[in-house]
Amino acid sequence: MTTETLDLPARPALRARFQEAWLSNPKADLLSGLVVALALIPEAISFSIIAGVDPKVGLYASFSIAIIISMVGGRAGMISAATGAMALVIVPLVEDYGVEYLFAATVLAGALQVLFGYLRVGNLMRFIPRTVMLGFVNALAILIFLAQIPHIILEDGDKDELPLNLAFIAAGLAIIYGLPRLTKMVPSPLVAISVLAAGAIYFDWSLPTVGDMGELPNALPGFALPDIPYTWETLSIIFPFSLTLTFVGLLESLLTAQLLDDMTDTNSDKNQESRGQGIANVFTGFFGGMAGCAMIGQSMINHRSGGRSRLSTLASGVFLLVLIMALGDLVAQIPMAALVAVMIMVAISTFNWKSIMPKTTQSMPKSETAVMAGTVIVVVVTHNLAYGVAVGVLLSAIFFVRKVSHVVSVTSVLDPDNHERLYAVSGQLFFASTNDLVHSFDYDAVKVNRVEIDCSEARIWDTSAVVALNAVVAKFAERGIDAHLIGMNRHAADLHERTSTLVSNDH
Repeated sequence: MTTETLDLPARPALRARFQEAWLSNPKADLLSGLVVALALIPEAISFSIIAGVDPKVGLYASFSIAIIISMVGGRAGMISAATGAMALVIVPLVEDYGVEYLFAATVLAGALQVLFGYLRVGNLMRFIPRTVMLGFVNALAILIFLAQIPHIILEDGDKDELPLNLAFIAAGLAIIYGLPRLTKMVPSPLVAISVLAAGAIYFDWSLPTVGDMGELPNALPGFALPDIPYTWETLSIIFPFSLTLTFVGLLESLLTAQLLDDMTDTNSDKNQESRGQGIANVFTGFFGGMAGCAMIGQSMINHRSGGRSRLSTLASGVFLLVLIMALGDLVAQIPMAALVAVMIMVAISTFNWKSIMPKTTQSMPKSETAVMAGTVIVVVVTHNLAYGVAVGVLLSAIFFVRKVSHVVSVTSVLDPDNHERLYAVSGQLFFASTNDLVHSFDYDAVKVNRVEIDCSEARIWDTSAVVALNAVVAKFAERGIDAHLIGMNRHAADLHERTSTLVSNDH
């Protein structure tokens, strides 16, 4: 009876949480999942080509990761699948050792992501500044658009088809932006894809299609262990790639989750997302797929199409599976121009246009503008989001250290009896500010035999600060003046006591 009493109040709460996570808006979630699935197909094939593997490897990965992450991830409504950033990492591995080593690296990367999730690496997201986030988002929007240019100008196609191709893209954009003015019952990207595909098939217009990107698979993947020698040598080969995949995947996934958090005014569990990404990659590696992570472009499509719950993510994976297995022949006839129009819309909506307005750039500190611009430039040049974010965080740290290092203040007063001078030190004392500290004292102007240096308003961070304070005391001692450090808090006093003798011997 006690057990039943305890269970009764829990059931409505559990039902409410399930309802919110999965069934808050099923119609919009299912439709948005269909749009995302259609957009995933050419991208998964493209990423497979980049990695040097069969198109089915990217497609298997995309529906496998999407389905699994919908159940174990920490961010509802976010789309995860095979991505370009992960594909670029594994190119040398596939070239030198083959696809089986790729599967093994994917499994190991997933295991590392699970481990990092339990180590709460997601908490490190708070150390990524807003300006780096802006640069990340803007750079990704630029990359999304640049990736469409070959399909816009028909780089590898028949130039005679260019006017028709441009007309299709323009018509797609007109539907995408025009239909919501009339009705929002159906996602406009889905209508654009359907209308343009129907027109191209009915009139038999010759345009590049999804099928031209690569052959769609006609069988489900099976569970299998990677066909590799299980030796330390193999581990030494795949571990560097797995570690890179781990960091790149987590970085993109957690930044995308943070972006969606901001857009939806909700919060997500970044550590659960880390573990979820890992679980998805482990399973995907055993089912013949390549490593993947969150996709900001597809997540934006999902968001713009009304997808908010886990159902939208699950639907994208299920629909992708149905489309390539049951409707592969029909999907192969969809003109690429229709999907290009959707991706252009994604690029436009992803870019933060307000961040480059003159009013914004003039009011923002120049250092923050430099961080955002540096992030964008590095990402666009290297096509690697991880490099851009790393440079952005590094620039932010440098500018922060530079700013904080110049806020050390030293003031002094002489006691009424003219026997002692009291110095008051305030600010952050660490390696970058110690030079200012040492030169802030007027040693030769002191005419008393004793000084006290009050550090109660100072924060001592490292041994560089300890060395600097000891140097100040020593400089007074050289002039026959007895100097004493007072007012240090418990942390500072403990650091000074433990390290003072050790670091002083460095000189």
